[in-house]
Amino acid sequence: MNSKKNKLLKNVFISNDPALESNIPSIIGRKQRYLDELDKINEEFGSILSFSQWHDYLGFHYDKQLKGWFYREWAPQAKALYLIGDFNNWNRRSHPLRLNTKGYWEIFISDENEHSHLVDGSKIKVTVVGVNGELDRIPLFITRVIQNEQSKDFSGQIWYPKPFEWGKTIKKKSTSPLLIYEAHIGMAQELPGTGSYNDFTTNILPRIKEDGYTAIQLMAIQEHPYYGSFGYHVSNFFAASSRFGTPEDLKLLIKTAHEYGLIVIMDLVHSHSVKNINEGINCFDGSVEQFFLSGDEGNHPYWDSKLFNYGKPTVQRFLLSNIRYWMDEFHFDGFRFDGVGSMLYKHHAYDKFDSINKYFDDGVCNEAITYLQLANNLIHKINSNALSIAEDVSGMPGLTRKPEEGGIGFDYRLGMGIPDFWIKILTDYKDEEWNMNEIWQTLNQRIAGVPTIAYAESHDQALVGDKTIAFRLIDKLMYTKMSKSEPNLVVDRGIALHKMFRILTLSVGGNAYLNFMGNEFGHPEWIDFPRLGNNWSYEHARRQWSLSDNSELKYEYLLNFDKAMIRVCKKYNLFDQEFAQLLNIDENNKSFMFERNGLIFSFNFHVSNSIPNYEFPVNESGEYQIILNSDDVIYGGFGRIDSNVNYFTSYSLEKNSYFLSIYNINRSVIVFGKK
Repeated sequence: MNSKKNKLLKNVFISNDPALESNIPSIIGRKQRYLDELDKINEEFGSILSFSQWHDYLGFHYDKQLKGWFYREWAPQAKALYLIGDFNNWNRRSHPLRLNTKGYWEIFISDENEHSHLVDGSKIKVTVVGVNGELDRIPLFITRVIQNEQSKDFSGQIWYPKPFEWGKTIKKKSTSPLLIYEAHIGMAQELPGTGSYNDFTTNILPRIKEDGYTAIQLMAIQEHPYYGSFGYHVSNFFAASSRFGTPEDLKLLIKTAHEYGLIVIMDLVHSHSVKNINEGINCFDGSVEQFFLSGDEGNHPYWDSKLFNYGKPTVQRFLLSNIRYWMDEFHFDGFRFDGVGSMLYKHHAYDKFDSINKYFDDGVCNEAITYLQLANNLIHKINSNALSIAEDVSGMPGLTRKPEEGGIGFDYRLGMGIPDFWIKILTDYKDEEWNMNEIWQTLNQRIAGVPTIAYAESHDQALVGDKTIAFRLIDKLMYTKMSKSEPNLVVDRGIALHKMFRILTLSVGGNAYLNFMGNEFGHPEWIDFPRLGNNWSYEHARRQWSLSDNSELKYEYLLNFDKAMIRVCKKYNLFDQEFAQLLNIDENNKSFMFERNGLIFSFNFHVSNSIPNYEFPVNESGEYQIILNSDDVIYGGFGRIDSNVNYFTSYSLEKNSYFLSIYNINRSVIVFGKK
């Protein structure tokens, strides 16, 4: 092995994880595969930026000089293509496409033909004749897809280019700190039904801004035929879902968010595709292999969907062009890549990662790694300040390292083990059995130099079959005992622990933080989209914002605390220090104290022990004041401590350390800062 390469990898890649040393050849291998693929792209297309402009040629494009529409399609195995739609009364043979000199199917529809020309809003499909017969399909690069309310059939729609004034927007890597509000447009409204982009812009964006979050992460933007898939069974990759409104409505949402100072991240699904033939891209030209792996390899064994062949240049080009489209056309500031763990392994991360070699053995999908490296290269070439986030449950080494170092190139990974841990301790142990060392170790279970987004719960934990933290803590009493005028011990416990779990996750678990909409105030109930099993009801596919707005209900306490902890995180730049430093841990009193970026956090999980004159060591002498106290009445606490009292350190000669002495009250967190 080249000793220079070996030394370089040691310096930039495995310095924080010496266990990787034996896998240096594999790391060099994935770096080389990436560089080789990039060389091929540069040689043939000039740059990855040119390579990712397929959508500017294929699909529907209006020619102002010729006054008409070009429609071009990529269908290499097809025998014939015919454009059909309401413009030609769905005549299946009147408008055939021809193969052009570049090998693409093409047709020009002139405006001058008054009887069969495309107008704004025209419904269209393309008849594809292939080895699998003659089928009416939705064009691959279509930018708008609509559903017929009566027949439930989907079709493409011609959407004339409409002027949109973006104004001046500041492009930035991230606000400091990165505090993400995960949201779903359709279920963001309160009344049963499907919310719109405009509803979200008017009603929800101001809430997110007021709450203090610095980024929004939008789910279910790419068109998907089944609403209940939460947007993860994508059918039309270049179409913003029309069930929420028009493309211009989405642009206005993003523009408004930018004006609020929020960055907008898109939940991007490139890990699989819906298997539907009528609505999706499966077997478009008559062959499965156009996009997907053949045989069983091309079927996801758990998600009932199709798997891309990432090693195929045309598939790479399709997906990379998709990334560029969303960034160029809609000004998204980055992506959260869904299902990265599934992409990285042939077993789709459904395996035990009990050995470092599992990240480099035959179970790894090298083609997917190369694709993700190219994707991250492209994202940061288009916008050097853009963010890319990986949903990877496996903890793949090098996930956030640069591709040139043998890494995959993401900016952040999701700390997916934290919500699982909170569920575990709530379901498997009594409160008095909780182990403080286990809590501390689990929240810190990440590698230095790997930026991690911590979250106590996301949309995953709110779905039917699971429960949010609030619902696990309070359960059915959320419907009857949340009035401020009605004391209840179960609700008191739930409110106290809900606050503690969330601020502990934020202050220890990572270098950024994520919350799913409504969970900040302990939204009751689960998420259940309209389906046959619930008589197509929207009752559980909405957010009841009025609960948090009602000053007579205890939901307001949780919202007040969420705003306060977000405010503290921002004011004191909490994430500027990579890890919190443990100061004290006390199993008997179920307490621990730590410092992060100048703030001292004191947690007491004990069911009853509140200890006066409780001493613990601190790093610096001086006068300290309470910055945040979860026991304050405004947060649903009992007001056992006067937050205006200041605290002075004492010094122990015997222990050669400074100490703070506090009233360590149970089921609470107190945050101190130097005055």
